[in-house]
Amino acid sequence: MTALLHVDNISKHFGGFVALDGVDLSVEPGERLGLIGPNGSGKSTLVNCICGTLQNESGSVRFEGQPMDGLAAHQRTHRGLSRSFQLPRPFHSMSLADNLRIPLLYTVHARKGPLRSAGDLDGRCHELLEMVGLANKSRQLPRDLTQVEMRKLELARAVAAEPKLLIADESMAGLSHSEIEDILALLVRLNERGITVILIEHIMSAVMSFSQRLAVLVSGKKIADGKPEDVVRNPEVVRAYLGQ
Repeated sequence: MTALLHVDNISKHFGGFVALDGVDLSVEPGERLGLIGPNGSGKSTLVNCICGTLQNESGSVRFEGQPMDGLAAHQRTHRGLSRSFQLPRPFHSMSLADNLRIPLLYTVHARKGPLRSAGDLDGRCHELLEMVGLANKSRQLPRDLTQVEMRKLELARAVAAEPKLLIADESMAGLSHSEIEDILALLVRLNERGITVILIEHIMSAVMSFSQRLAVLVSGKKIADGKPEDVVRNPEVVRAYLGQ
């Protein structure tokens, strides 16, 4: 099976600081991958290089076998790469439904699909809000949401781009146990609908529950990659991350 995402020997520097040092990573279609590492390990830099927010100095990114190097972030989104942000970034003056209409219209235009009617857009907005449990708040503003509801809106906005791969960046930070379970269940449902998911998270119970495979970054290098139960027993991982 051809990897959906293939990262080959990526390096990224900020002046004299090496943020990524020859990182390799492959993700199969339909997979649930957990990406962990201590603060400053290079996780966000790797995601930014994959999504096109940053350009790597060396190495390459391929998605569905096609090179992504040199493409801007929006061009990668067109091809099926989407992400949610650790700090949600909704349009604060727009209703929840309108927050979803923007990426829905953008996706249709970018992929040169038929223009959706107002009814089609309303239906898709309702479907996405229902999926994340916010259908009864479609006319409310983001300021009216709780923290976990804001995270759900952020995921819905990412899914509105109709991704093949979703990178969920710390979608559970600061949430209660029951709220974490809600987000995990949502991510599993998205995966069951055919979306490949990379989960970046510090909450190890959530990562272990969700992930089929686990990759670990430390100081810009990948030090482990494999079954979660094997990775967490890796002495180097325990010493560098879990034992902190």
